[in-house]
Amino acid sequence: MNLSITGARGELGRVLAQHPSKLRGGPVHVNLSGQQANTLLHDGHGWKGFARTAVASTLRAIRDADAAGATLLVHASFAFVHAVERGAELDDPLRSWVEAILESESLALSGPVPACVVRLGYLYGPGSADLLAYRKAFRLGRPYWAGPAGARQYHLHHFDAASALVAAARPGKAGRILYATDGNAVSFGQFLDAFAHRVGRANPLHLPRVSKLLARAIVCEEHMQQAALGMPSKAPSPRVPGWKPRFSDYRKGLDQVVQAWRDETGARQR
Repeated sequence: MNLSITGARGELGRVLAQHPSKLRGGPVHVNLSGQQANTLLHDGHGWKGFARTAVASTLRAIRDADAAGATLLVHASFAFVHAVERGAELDDPLRSWVEAILESESLALSGPVPACVVRLGYLYGPGSADLLAYRKAFRLGRPYWAGPAGARQYHLHHFDAASALVAAARPGKAGRILYATDGNAVSFGQFLDAFAHRVGRANPLHLPRVSKLLARAIVCEEHMQQAALGMPSKAPSPRVPGWKPRFSDYRKGLDQVVQAWRDETGARQR
């Protein structure tokens, strides 16, 4: 089966393009447009222009899928909207982004090409430029906005996201909204502190909650809202059938990230 991608130049797109997929049936098109924003690692800056471009990008992906003769469109979306559907209240600007996400899902499912939606957990991996930036910041001893400890989110390694999208591309998924998360809800502070420990910062500094107004100079409101948006304790479902994350423990996923960087550095030095 041929696999085509809208958004192939993004971090997840590069991973998916290299995935050793074994697909059956006709051509499949995957829409990854907007997934650069699907992480807590960009301090909210990745949402810039999202509400304006998300719907247009989805319509382009639908046209691309139709032109390619795809028998299925797999639309990558955002798992955190599950919390909103469960009753969590949001303020603008994040509320506008959620509205655009849900509209994009509806467009994909109602288009001329049979489609399914896969809502992905917050993404990270060795190809994450934002994670590399955090490594540099931790080495300089800079503090970060961790959000409340009680607000827990689901993350997803790039490798697991790619395998979930491939699994969703198998026959029988049209019309469904599916989830792919690591199943291990942790706060952003817990996740990033674990990363800091792995890059040599034993006691990473958090920006005090009382400094919220000052922190807005470097951290976008969207990030503060997301870091405070907790997911239900039970992982959202239904999960992509036939798929299981390789890194269900975020700590092992972060171990892989750091080891991949070491391997890359060693390869360059040889």
